[in-house]
Amino acid sequence: MDGLIRLSERLYTLNLSPGNRVYGERTIQHQGREYREWNPRRSKLAAYLLKGGTGLELSRDGRVLYLGAASGTTASHISDLVPDGAVYCVEFSPRSFRDLVRNCEGRPNMMPFLGDATRPEVYATVVPEVDLVYQDVAQKGQAHILKANMDAFHASRGMLALKSRSEDVTKDPIHIYAKSVAWLRSSGLVVQEVLELDPFEKDHAMMVVTR
Repeated sequence: MDGLIRLSERLYTLNLSPGNRVYGERTIQHQGREYREWNPRRSKLAAYLLKGGTGLELSRDGRVLYLGAASGTTASHISDLVPDGAVYCVEFSPRSFRDLVRNCEGRPNMMPFLGDATRPEVYATVVPEVDLVYQDVAQKGQAHILKANMDAFHASRGMLALKSRSEDVTKDPIHIYAKSVAWLRSSGLVVQEVLELDPFEKDHAMMVVTR
């Protein structure tokens, strides 16, 4: 994938805004260009990639809807990977949203929206169709939220960073993952990959789905 390298078991993305950092990450020079280290302890997507995940498929002009963008840590790395595309960042918390807005500065392909991921019809008025829905929303019904947004924005691919404890703290995470996979399949989606994110993220699994 353009803009992504792995050196000494560390991930780096080609900095879309050279000289600027988003969350205090380390930067390096590689072949005359500036790269930002992608911390797997602060990004479930980085953890997924370091654990061997292969389901992230992005082109330079890809369009991504990011649900649960928080302050924009992971979203900023995705924006590095789609320099000619767009990352539409939806965040529900006003406090996190303020940080997100600040971190979008200097990144013209990264656009923040204050909104509720369970109500895609609200931000559908400002977000166009996308190639990928990436979701990191810690609440019940995570698989349902992903499917609703994939439908609303005609996305062919989805990635769900599922937090099992947000679904049911009393159940074994493996049971939660299996139940979510079964529901996604019953809704007509193809589950291509399920990868647990331990030890980087406890009780989390990344699910990659397509139509």
